[in-house]
Amino acid sequence: MDLVFSEEQNLVRDSVQRFARDAYPFHERCKLADTALGFSRKTWKTFADLGWLGVALPEDYGGSGGSAVEVMILMEAFGRALVVEPYLTSAVLGGTTLILGGNNAQKELLLPRLAAGELLLTLAFSEPQSRFDLADVQTTARQDGAAFIIDGAKSVAFHAASADMIVVPARTSGERGDEHGISLFLVEGDADGLTRRDYPTVDAHRASELSLESVRVGGDALLGDRDEALPLIETVIDYGTAAVCAEAVGIMAALYDATLDYLKTREQFGQPIGRFQVLQHRMVDIFAMCEQARSMALMAALKVGDPDPMARQKAVSAAKNYIGRAGRFVGQQAVQLHGGMGMTDELIIGHYFKRLTMIETLFGNADHHLERFGRL
Repeated sequence: MDLVFSEEQNLVRDSVQRFARDAYPFHERCKLADTALGFSRKTWKTFADLGWLGVALPEDYGGSGGSAVEVMILMEAFGRALVVEPYLTSAVLGGTTLILGGNNAQKELLLPRLAAGELLLTLAFSEPQSRFDLADVQTTARQDGAAFIIDGAKSVAFHAASADMIVVPARTSGERGDEHGISLFLVEGDADGLTRRDYPTVDAHRASELSLESVRVGGDALLGDRDEALPLIETVIDYGTAAVCAEAVGIMAALYDATLDYLKTREQFGQPIGRFQVLQHRMVDIFAMCEQARSMALMAALKVGDPDPMARQKAVSAAKNYIGRAGRFVGQQAVQLHGGMGMTDELIIGHYFKRLTMIETLFGNADHHLERFGRL
């Protein structure tokens, strides 16, 4: 297997690393996170102009026809910069849902707008009672002529406040927990009957609790086959999981670099504390964790598009389990080695740790993925 990046992939890596280093300083990121929107529309347009929003979209719809590896490259750099723009929710979750589930008319209408930065999407995959069970859907959609009426609630819908469209899983048949009977619908962000409670998350992103009361959508809002959406949702969430694994790798690498620099400059007993052997051993452990995590993230990116669902799920769960545990270890070590200021808002270390903590739970924590791997 050739694990060397192609020329095009190297260009993507260089451009996003340069942007993260030069055009996305930490203090500006903090200012963006404190705004009502939580991110910059100008930066989002820059992502579109650089081709990043369409990196994994087909060329026929305004994308560059890349793969999950290109997404991994982007997400790793976004992790280093702690990017707050909704790339994961819109380009990865929303875009993948449209690519795999949309019909030709939906793709032709929506994917070029997504690539151009004119359309923001999110996938409301979670409900208050569902935790990590994607089949636990109580939201219902009943047919009314050619239309559907949606009732229910969705929880922790990331960036729903800024989304132009929300992809909503709803039960069109069967009972709660049934794998059959779930369908996907495109709901306008300002649809009648849709109400939101918006809030910031611990890692400075945005999420919403959604309530849908008699929300009417047309028959053309149905994504994919009726009653058969669960395999599609599982695939999309696996793509999202592979993406946040790469983001976590970028965060861990940044924590390693920042901690190493600190140990070289912080002095105690007349010498840099990095000369103490016990701290050198800790840094070796952090480095080893980071390198193994990068290998696992690359494996997930290579396997997430596998046509065999079991191979895809096993690779993604193995990566998420390891990276979840590694992220906790690296984050805790970095905070401890920085002393009390490691958790202050003024230092980026604590912000990295908060994002790693969110990623560890997002799409299933380490224990959940260990259990799923065991079942497979």
